[in-house]
Amino acid sequence: MPKSDLPQGLSSRLLNDRAFVEACRSRDFSGIFQMAKRAGFYPARIARSVELTPSAVGEIIKGNRDIRDITVIERVADGLRIPGRMLGLACREWEAGLEQAPTGAALSEGDPLNFLANDGPEADLDLSSDPEFVAALVESQLPEHYKNSNFFGARHAIPAVVEHAQNIMRLLETATGQTRQGLLQTGGQVAEFIGWLYQDLGDFRRAALWSDRAMEWAQEAADDHMQSYLLFRKSNQATARASAERAVGLAKAAQRLPGVTPQITALAAQQEAQGYALMRNPKAALARFDEAHALVSEAAGTAPATTLDTSYCTPAYIEMQRANCWIDLGQPQRAIELFEGHLEALPKVFRNDRGVYLARLARAYVRAGELESGAAAATKSLGIVRYTGSARTFTELSAVAESVTAHRSVPTVASFLDRFMVIRDRFMA
Repeated sequence: MPKSDLPQGLSSRLLNDRAFVEACRSRDFSGIFQMAKRAGFYPARIARSVELTPSAVGEIIKGNRDIRDITVIERVADGLRIPGRMLGLACREWEAGLEQAPTGAALSEGDPLNFLANDGPEADLDLSSDPEFVAALVESQLPEHYKNSNFFGARHAIPAVVEHAQNIMRLLETATGQTRQGLLQTGGQVAEFIGWLYQDLGDFRRAALWSDRAMEWAQEAADDHMQSYLLFRKSNQATARASAERAVGLAKAAQRLPGVTPQITALAAQQEAQGYALMRNPKAALARFDEAHALVSEAAGTAPATTLDTSYCTPAYIEMQRANCWIDLGQPQRAIELFEGHLEALPKVFRNDRGVYLARLARAYVRAGELESGAAAATKSLGIVRYTGSARTFTELSAVAESVTAHRSVPTVASFLDRFMVIRDRFMA
């Protein structure tokens, strides 16, 4: 689109305002719209610009409604002309039509994700003076980001973690020797995590972009553990999109790299099993699940040989993945037994995962004909997904809702469906 054809967006003064920058970074759309309103963008104008109804914009301004769907976030960026990087998005197509980014930061043609540009207050920091310290600091913060994303949801973690990746990209432009090696290894962990965050939000395109970036860095660093883990993650992405052959192929490739930890091998083995389950091959699936369970059971209590965090890969984790496959293999009662046997032991911090497992338990109950139990489990899952915004969970719940729609005469089912519609509207907003 030519620059002259671009709709008028927010002023560069507002885009540079520290409070506005922070609101974008945290995806506080109530704050963004309030500041846009004070700058002359009244609710009706905002609504037209971002393709929402005026009433929806009013609810967002009041803080009664969130924007979580990535396509709507992209519409806000495009409609108000907020540079993609400010909202944790890729460079928007219209930005190429600008002679200069609104904040004055030059865009890099060599960075398709457009996260090299940095126009916030942190741009004044001389990070290059001690890149080893920056890498160590970022790595030390990752465990907290992992916990926060699993409890509060991926959208809360993305802005801060993308900023870590941004700083590492800047440092890699000039880093050499062991300094570069350390940055590549830390950057691989950060990029892999961002890929997972986007996958949880249902944005598989960006998930793949970040996984590819992580693989590039892991290969340059000769980090076999990370390369194997990324092949497992890519297999997981393929499974989520029901691409069984690709899932199995990538999982097998992950297991071919020598010297990786038992946990990484187990993760790849159970992912291979999920591919076989999609193929309706129970014998092969169960054999690989058994192998994965044995690997993590034998590895319990041993010190990891890598900084990569695979502590979540426990026997209970393997069994809950097996439970999900029992549903697809037509034996939901076995799935119910496994989910109920392990869900209570799941640490509280894994709230996002609990939401996914509860939704899958609900799906198993419905497949087994236990509608009331299924609706009860699904309602608990709804109580979690309303906060985490997990597309993984919402996809499972959508399948449950579709299965029970014809049974509204059951009170618990009717109650679940009513609540599901409310959450669905928020996801679609």
